[in-house]
Amino acid sequence: MSHLSRAPDRADAFRALYDSAYSDLLKFVQRRTETANAEDVVAEAFLIVWRRFSEVPAREDDARAWVFGIARNLLLNARRGEQRRQALGVRLAETAVSHRPSHADMVSSRVDLGRAWALLSEVHQETLGLAIFENLSAPQAAQVVGISPVAFRLRLARARRSLRLLLEHCPQNESAVPMTFPEKAPTP
Repeated sequence: MSHLSRAPDRADAFRALYDSAYSDLLKFVQRRTETANAEDVVAEAFLIVWRRFSEVPAREDDARAWVFGIARNLLLNARRGEQRRQALGVRLAETAVSHRPSHADMVSSRVDLGRAWALLSEVHQETLGLAIFENLSAPQAAQVVGISPVAFRLRLARARRSLRLLLEHCPQNESAVPMTFPEKAPTP
């Protein structure tokens, strides 16, 4: 077993770890997620390894196991994030309407809201979720996403406008779904 500490410098040690672990790590991730996402997860794992290289265990076998643990944590975080997004979409669809319309109107509104929510970009969903469901102020929500409060307020205004536009263009019944919806606009 070789020791990573024998490499002359950090870049060489990283390269040695990368070469020894990449193909096995890719197979590990492919067995646990969609093949299309596997390379991104592995790349992110090695980015974390590079950033935290001072923490890499000295023995190569231990270092490989450490990298596998990082990839596993990334997969778990992605799964939890997806579960939160789905739960947020469900909660949005279940949000009570302030006035008491008929049962049919309520169902129709929830369906329209659910469809509109699904068409929003992830950034807009996250922004609305932080402001509405988590009840965070603009400075607090901005800190969560790592932007300035002014940028968050702008993002929130755009998200609200997008949701409003989608709701205005939602069809009244399932068979009337048009082939084109307003496209998801990329947001900063």
